[in-house]
Amino acid sequence: MQRSGEMCGRYFLQRDPAKLETYFEVPETSARPNFAPNWNMAPTQDGVVLRRNPETGQRQMDLLRWGLVPRWAKDAKDGARLINARAEGVAEKPSFRDALAKRRCLVPADGFYEWLSPKEAGAKGTRDPKQPFAVALASGEPMALAGIWEGWKDPEGHWLRTYSIITTEANPKQAPLHHRMPVILPREAWPAWLGEREAPPEELLGMLRPCPPEWLACWPVDRRANKVSENDAGLIVRDPSLPAPPGLDDPSPYAA
Repeated sequence: MQRSGEMCGRYFLQRDPAKLETYFEVPETSARPNFAPNWNMAPTQDGVVLRRNPETGQRQMDLLRWGLVPRWAKDAKDGARLINARAEGVAEKPSFRDALAKRRCLVPADGFYEWLSPKEAGAKGTRDPKQPFAVALASGEPMALAGIWEGWKDPEGHWLRTYSIITTEANPKQAPLHHRMPVILPREAWPAWLGEREAPPEELLGMLRPCPPEWLACWPVDRRANKVSENDAGLIVRDPSLPAPPGLDDPSPYAA
């Protein structure tokens, strides 16, 4: 069943900042932002992104607000709806095309959440809440989600920097949960995506495809993840009391 709406709409990042820097090959000279683990990252919250510093040419991590506010927007609230950018139209849509050409970023994530309806999840009662599933790389490595960012200046002259996560059609592993999925970029794509080397538009757009299904692990988690106010490590632990459809009950790559 294909659910309406976009994704990803919630993700988690629990990894230590220093380990993230090492994994993403960020120079030690770069200023490290101060951020805590977030097991229930939601739109309008500040999230970690990886960008190329135009002055030094080096990678750096920064905290930007999730939900892209176009440069020409009249109000910052406009960004609450632009948490995702569809790969199929990102090069043409006015809200995204300039950012795609000039301001691309990587969004580190340990995984993201997606939901099944009670019936699809095998619940007995149709009034039960939706069943959340965690989706991560089976290897346990961080995801490098394809993102774009933008700067917006308010009437008082203050800058707000925001980002959006690019989505594409789902691969066979993700499709039972949702017909869309975030673009997960392999390491060899990072230099071109970050602008560290020149890449023609057709090469960049060619990166915006679903990852191989064998990359992913999916497992059911506690329904507490449905509430943004819930935020602790227990959210990504497999709930042993919950049955899961075939293909959506992989071992978690994270220790309980």
